[in-house]
Amino acid sequence: MTEGKNIICISQTTWYGEFTKSTVQLLSLLAAKNNIFFVEYPFTVKDVIMSILGKQRAQVARMFGFKKRIQTIKTPFETTINHLVMPPVLPVDFIKNETIFNFFFGINAFIYKYQLKKIIKKYQLNNPIIITAYNPMYGLAMVGKLKEFLNIYYCYDGMDTQRHKSRIYDIETEFCKKVDGIITTSDYLNSEKLKLNKESFVVKNGVDFNLFVPHAKKSVSENTLEKKVGYIGTLDFRFDIDIMEFAIKNLPQVTFEFTGYLLNHQIVERLSTYKNVSFFGSVKAEEVPKLLAKYDAGIIPYKMDEVNKNIYPLKINEYLAVGVPVIMTAFANLTDFENMVSSAKTKEIFKECIENELTNDSLSQIEKRISFAKQNSWEGRAVEFENILEYFIKQKNKKA
Repeated sequence: MTEGKNIICISQTTWYGEFTKSTVQLLSLLAAKNNIFFVEYPFTVKDVIMSILGKQRAQVARMFGFKKRIQTIKTPFETTINHLVMPPVLPVDFIKNETIFNFFFGINAFIYKYQLKKIIKKYQLNNPIIITAYNPMYGLAMVGKLKEFLNIYYCYDGMDTQRHKSRIYDIETEFCKKVDGIITTSDYLNSEKLKLNKESFVVKNGVDFNLFVPHAKKSVSENTLEKKVGYIGTLDFRFDIDIMEFAIKNLPQVTFEFTGYLLNHQIVERLSTYKNVSFFGSVKAEEVPKLLAKYDAGIIPYKMDEVNKNIYPLKINEYLAVGVPVIMTAFANLTDFENMVSSAKTKEIFKECIENELTNDSLSQIEKRISFAKQNSWEGRAVEFENILEYFIKQKNKKA
C-alpha cells in the first residue's frame, strides 16, 4: 500500500462541481495515508472576467492572492487534501499559429511551474509523485521540472479537440512516452496507451456505494400507467439526439426526464417540443441517489463514435447502485456489464430495450444490480490504484 507519499495532482478539472469526478474520489481515498496537493483547473484571464460578470464561478479572490491560494479541505470520505488555486493564465487554445501558441503557452507554463516550485519548497514536498489527471498540456510542460520521483498520467477520456484543437494529439502522444506510467479508466483507452507506453494499466470508474444504497429500490414500481425514464449527467455533444428523439416519439406513454449541466442547447431545442419530456438543471452529487431512485429505468444515450469508445461512464454504476435497469447505446465495448445492462446499436433497438426493461423488471433483477454495483465501490478502485502506484515505485527504485 502507498503510504506517506507527497502526491501532487495536476488536474484538468475543478475539485468542486455538479457531477462526480473520478480524480476527486480516488485522491480523497489516497489522502487517508498520503499528503495530497490538488492543483485546480488552470483558469484563464477570460474566466476571471466571466466570473466577475457572474457567468462563471472561478475563485477569483484566491487566484489573485487576496485569499489563501492553498486551503485544506475535507473530502467526501472524511479525509483532507490541500487545494491549490493557480494565478490566472492567458487563453491560448484559440491561437492557430504554432510558434505564437508555443510562445504564449510558455508564459503560462512558467507561471504554473513557478507556483508549484514555491509550494514544493514551502511544504518540503521532497521527491513528489506527480499525477497528471487528463491535462497533458501542463503535464508535459512540467516533466522533469519539479524534481519529482514519479510522473504518472491518469487518463479518463479521449482528447477533446473542440477545446484544444488537433495539436492536443501530438502533445498527449509525447507526454505518454515521457511519463513513468499511465493509468486509464477503460480497456479501450488502455489498449491505445499501451502503443505509446508499455507501463499502462486500467482502474475503472466506481461508485460511492454507501451514498447510493440507502436510496436503493426495494421493489418494482406498482404504477404501470406512468413509467419514468431518467438521465442524469452533462448534456453535451456526446449525447445522441436522434436516437433519443426516436424513443421519445415512439413511447409517448413514458415520461423522460433529463437532469444536468446543459452544454449542447440543440438537445433542449429538439426534445422539449415533446409533451413527455422534462429538463432540469444540475443537482449536487448527494442529491443524485434520491433522484435516481424515482426512475423506472436509467439511460445513457451517447453517440457511437471514435471519441465515445474511450468512455467508462460513471453513471452506469450509479444507476445500478439504486437498482434501476440501464439502457445505453453501444458506444463502447463495456464487457464488464454484458449481462447487466441493455445495449443498443440502432434507434429501433434502443426504443425496444426501454420497453423491455420497463415491462420485465423484477425484484431479483433489482437485487442483482445492487449487488453488482457494490463490487465496484470507489474504495475498491482506490486499492487497485494504490497497487499500481506501488508497482511504479518499485520499478523506479530498480532503475535507480
